[in-house]
Amino acid sequence: MKTGESEEMYLETILVLKKNNPCVHAVDVAAALNYSRPSVSRGVNLLKTKGYIEVSESGEIVLTEAGEKKAADIWERHGVITELLVKMGADLPLAEENACRIEHVISPQLFDVMKEYLKDSRKK
Repeated sequence: MKTGESEEMYLETILVLKKNNPCVHAVDVAAALNYSRPSVSRGVNLLKTKGYIEVSESGEIVLTEAGEKKAADIWERHGVITELLVKMGADLPLAEENACRIEHVISPQLFDVMKEYLKDSRKK
């Protein structure tokens, strides 16, 4: 697993899967991302080493407090960027697809600008 972008993709996927199913396993992540199980196994081990997840004896993946925070931040970026792209005229599938890519490379400063813009535009 490449660090950074892939790490965030794994965390976001685990968070989204947990919203629909309280028990998430590596096989669920592999299916959601269309990755091989060995690839996901390496990714899960890296996330575990970094303290973002714990894996129970039954193989259930649980986000730690740090993992939950990082995943929630990623999910927020996804939502804000998607909303902004839709406001700019993109249809939802196009906005979602591109938000997935943008959310992993956008600087914190530009993301703050986007959030403020949307906050102001909602008031109007």
